[in-house]
Amino acid sequence: MDKLTIQRITPTFLFLFIFIVKTLATATKSDYEFDHKGQIFSRNLSRKKLGLHKAEKVSHLHFYFHDVVVGRNPTTIVVAEGKAMKNSSTGFGFVVMMDDPLTVGPELSSKQVGRAQGMYGSASQSEWGLLMVLNYVFTEGKYNGSTLSILGRNAVFSEVREMPIVGGSGLFRFARGYAQAKTHKFDLKTGNAVVEYNVYVLHY
Repeated sequence: MDKLTIQRITPTFLFLFIFIVKTLATATKSDYEFDHKGQIFSRNLSRKKLGLHKAEKVSHLHFYFHDVVVGRNPTTIVVAEGKAMKNSSTGFGFVVMMDDPLTVGPELSSKQVGRAQGMYGSASQSEWGLLMVLNYVFTEGKYNGSTLSILGRNAVFSEVREMPIVGGSGLFRFARGYAQAKTHKFDLKTGNAVVEYNVYVLHY
């Protein structure tokens, strides 16, 4: 190997050496969590790699939620009933599983944009207050395949109810916000309901 070749290699080698040393110096043990075998359990990540360096967006979604209890194709099923439910004026103790369609308009025949999948149950002994645990699973446009997760209280006879958005997936990763529910139509005999939702969500 002649002198000229060595001179060309040396600067490149030095650059790589310095880069490796800097990388090792910045990735200290404090950036990682190890288990008892020395395997990595967790690590700190760059916000940029996860897309969190971008400005947050605020989106407003509007749709109608159809809770069909009685009919040809019910979208809710009672999966549990507490012993005290029969003597409760609020149905305290019942739990329902749902797969409710979400549509653009209040008619069930209008364009479907997703489903509300999850459960709700009566969690109040003094009024009709539901615990809502559900995902909005979107099937339309750019939101197809993305979800928003709701966990909150729904006082169904209040004019407007507000529930928090606790997360999401797809285009709604790291989402947070709130959903406002307003009853559009409710049948006391069947329990069937159409609920208007306005959802405000912060996401990247």
